[in-house]
Amino acid sequence: MGAAAAASAMRVQGANERVNLAIVGLGGRGSAHLGIYSKLAEAKVVGLCDVNQAAREKSQATLLKNTGEKAKEFEDMRQVFADPTVDAVSIAVPNHWHALAAIWAMKAGKDVYGEKPACYNIYEGQKMVQVAAETKRMLQIGSQHRSNPFKMRAIAAIQGGLIGKVYQAKGLCYKRRVSIGHKPDTDTPPGINWDMFLGPAPLRKFNELRFRYNWHWFWDTGNGDIGNQGVHELGIARWGMGDPQWPTAAYAHGGKFAYDDDQETPNTLTANFDFPGRELVFEVRGLLTGAEGTVPRGRRPMAPGAAQPPESTTPKSAAPLNIMVGNLFYGTEGWAAMSDEGFQAFKGESNELVMEEKAERGLDPTGLHMQNFLAAVKSRKAQDLHDEINIAYLSASMCHLANISYRVGRKLTLQAGPKFVNDAEAMKLLTRDYRKPYTV
Repeated sequence: MGAAAAASAMRVQGANERVNLAIVGLGGRGSAHLGIYSKLAEAKVVGLCDVNQAAREKSQATLLKNTGEKAKEFEDMRQVFADPTVDAVSIAVPNHWHALAAIWAMKAGKDVYGEKPACYNIYEGQKMVQVAAETKRMLQIGSQHRSNPFKMRAIAAIQGGLIGKVYQAKGLCYKRRVSIGHKPDTDTPPGINWDMFLGPAPLRKFNELRFRYNWHWFWDTGNGDIGNQGVHELGIARWGMGDPQWPTAAYAHGGKFAYDDDQETPNTLTANFDFPGRELVFEVRGLLTGAEGTVPRGRRPMAPGAAQPPESTTPKSAAPLNIMVGNLFYGTEGWAAMSDEGFQAFKGESNELVMEEKAERGLDPTGLHMQNFLAAVKSRKAQDLHDEINIAYLSASMCHLANISYRVGRKLTLQAGPKFVNDAEAMKLLTRDYRKPYTV
C-alpha cells in the first residue's frame, strides 16, 4: 500500500466528524448523489470526477450553490483514489466500470458506495467480494430499497410467515422505453475522455447512443433493463425469499421487439430461476403493457438521458403512464404486492387484507441508504451495511444469469461456484476480455 493509501486507510472517523467524500461519475445518477451528499451533515464533498468536462463544471456550480464551497476536480478516477484527503468515494459510473472502480478504490484505502448493479458480470462480483474482505473496506451497493422503512417492515413480515411459505417471488420491470433510433459514429466531442469512458470495454469510435444513459442498451457497457431498473426488483425478490444463494437452474427468453434501432439488449425478457421448493420469476417489458396484481402504474418520466417521445406526441398535460415497477410474493397462505407506493398482503380463500404499509411522503430512501453507509464508515462494521457486497453481488448475478441464458438461447443448469453443467459457451460469459490497462 502506498503512502497516500496508507494515510487514508489510517484515518479514524470521530462520531461527529464529517466523511470527506468524492463523487466519481457525474451524469444523471451522479448528479443525484451530489444533491444528497452535499446536504447531509455527515459528509463533505471534496472531490468531483468525470470524463466529461461539462459534467464537472455543472457539478461544481451545484456544489457551490448547496454548500458555498467548491471541490477538487478530476478527470481520471485514479487521481481521486490517490488523494489522501479523500476518505470515501461514491461511484456512479456506467455498469462496465462498477467493479474495477470499486476495486481500485478499496485497494487505495477508500470506502465505497457503488451504484447498482454491483458488477457488470459474475466474475467481477466475486473479485469485489474478495477485495472487500482483504482490504476491510466498507462497500455498500446502491439498492436503496433496503433502507426504506416500510419495505424493511414488509419484508420482515413476509420472512416471518405473513403469507405462509413463499413458493414464488416475482419481479416486475414494466418501464416504458421508446426507440433509441440510429446514429452514426463521429469524432469524439471536445472535453470528453472517450478512452477513459470505455475503460474495460472494447475500443470503439465515439457514438452518441453509446454515451449518455443509452449505454445501458449495449452489451459492451450495459446489461439491459434487467440490470438497470430490474436489479432493484430482483434484489427485493431475493430479500423476500431470505436472500438465497445460487439457483439450480436459470432460463430467460424474449427479444428486442417492435423497434428497428441500434439497441442490442432485449426490451422484453422473461426469466425463471429454480430454487429447491420455490422459484423466482422476473419480467422486463419496455413496450406498452397493462397492470398486474395491485402494483400501481406511475406517471414518473423515464430516467434522465433516456430517449423521450416527441413533445408533440406527449403533451405535459397528458403524461404517459410509463412505469409499473414492483414485486409480487405468493405463499402457501396468501399473497402480497410491493411497489414504491406501498405494500399490501392478502390471506386465505377470502383474500382478506392482513397488512398494509404506505410509503412515507417526503422520505428519501437513497439519503437513508447513504447515511447507513456513512455510519458504517465511522463504525467500521460491515455487518451494519444494509446492502453490503456479499448480498448485492448475488442479486446482480441473477441479472447476469438471465442475460447469459438469453444470449446462448437455452436453459442453464448450475452447480455452486457458479458453474454451468456441460456448457462451455455459457461459462465464457461469466467474465469478459478486458482492454489493458483496465483489467479486473
